[in-house]
Amino acid sequence: MQKPISYSDAGVDIDAATRATDRIKELARRTFNERTLSEIGSFGGMFDGAFPKLKQPVLVASADGVGTKLKIAFATGVHNTVGRDLVNHCVNDILVQGARPLFFLDYIATGKLSPEVVASIVEGVTNGCRENGCVLLGGETAEMPGFYQDGEYDIAGFIVGVVDREKIIDGKAIAPGDVLLALPSAGLHTNGYSLARKLFFEVASFEPHTRLPELEMTAGEALLLPHLSYLKPLDGLLDRGLIKGLAHITGGGLTDNIPRILPESTAVRIEQGSWPTPPLFELLRRLGNVSESEMHRTFNMGVGMVIVCNAPDAEVIESHLRDHGEACYTIGNVVSGNREVLI
Repeated sequence: MQKPISYSDAGVDIDAATRATDRIKELARRTFNERTLSEIGSFGGMFDGAFPKLKQPVLVASADGVGTKLKIAFATGVHNTVGRDLVNHCVNDILVQGARPLFFLDYIATGKLSPEVVASIVEGVTNGCRENGCVLLGGETAEMPGFYQDGEYDIAGFIVGVVDREKIIDGKAIAPGDVLLALPSAGLHTNGYSLARKLFFEVASFEPHTRLPELEMTAGEALLLPHLSYLKPLDGLLDRGLIKGLAHITGGGLTDNIPRILPESTAVRIEQGSWPTPPLFELLRRLGNVSESEMHRTFNMGVGMVIVCNAPDAEVIESHLRDHGEACYTIGNVVSGNREVLI
C-alpha cells in the first residue's frame, strides 16, 4: 500500500503559512484607518470609495518590485527594509501624477516559507504604509517548492491612490524656459542593482561585510540604503498649481525617465555638477571604468525626483522644501527639442 502523501510531503507547510498570516494580520492592522472596511484574510480587501471633498476623484494605480536589491537582503539577512522600499517606490510612481496613496497590496513568493522572514518583510511594508498614510489592505503569500532557491523570495507591490481631475499633474503644460529642480536620493534606491552587484562582488571581490572607507559603511549597508518617498515634502505643493511635471528617477535614470513627461517639441538640458553626486556612484564608476552615459542610464546619480515648474515659481517651491527639511537643487531647464535629455 502506498503511504498517504500530504501537502507537507510536497514541500508546503500550511501550519507555517497560518503562523505567518497571523503575524501579518497584527502588522497590517497598524495601517488601518476609518476607510478600511475589511480584515486581512478575507478574499478581497474593502475600502470606502466615497470622496466627498473631491470634485472629480480619479483613481491612480501602479505595480512594481524592488528587483535584484533582494539579493542584498538575502546576502545580509536583513529583510525588514525591502518592504519599505517597495511601498515608497510605488508611492512615488503615483505621486508624479499628483495622487496621494489610499491602499496597498503586497505579494510575497518563496520556495519554503519562513514565518520569521515573511513577518520581517511585511514589517517593512507596514512601516512604509504608515509613513505614507496608506492602508495595507491585503496581499498574498505563496509557498512554491522548487521554484525559488533556498532562502530566496520575490516581492511585488500594488498601490491605488486618488487625485482630483483638475489637479492631475501630467506635464502637458511644460514649455521651454521652465526650470528643473532635483530632490536627492539616498543611494541606488531600487535600480541598477545588477550592475552594482557585478561591480562590488565580482569586479572588486567585496563581501557584504566589507567596510568601504570612502562611504563610511559596509558594502551591504551601502546597497541597502532606503528608497525614499517624496510624498511628505511634496504634499503641500500638490494642490497649489505650482508643479507642471514630476519624474520619478528609477530604471533608466535621468535620461530615460524625464522624457516620459515631456510634451512634443520640448527637451531638457541638465547641467552636470549642479547637484552633489553621492560618493557611492563615483566608486561604482571607478570600479568598472563605467562611461558617463552608462552611469546616467543605469543609476539615478543622486537624484530621486525631478520637479518641472515655471521659473518664477521655483523659489516658492524651494522655500517650501527647505521649510520641510528637504534639500533641493536647480539642475537645468526645458528647451526646444525632441523629448530628450542633454547632460
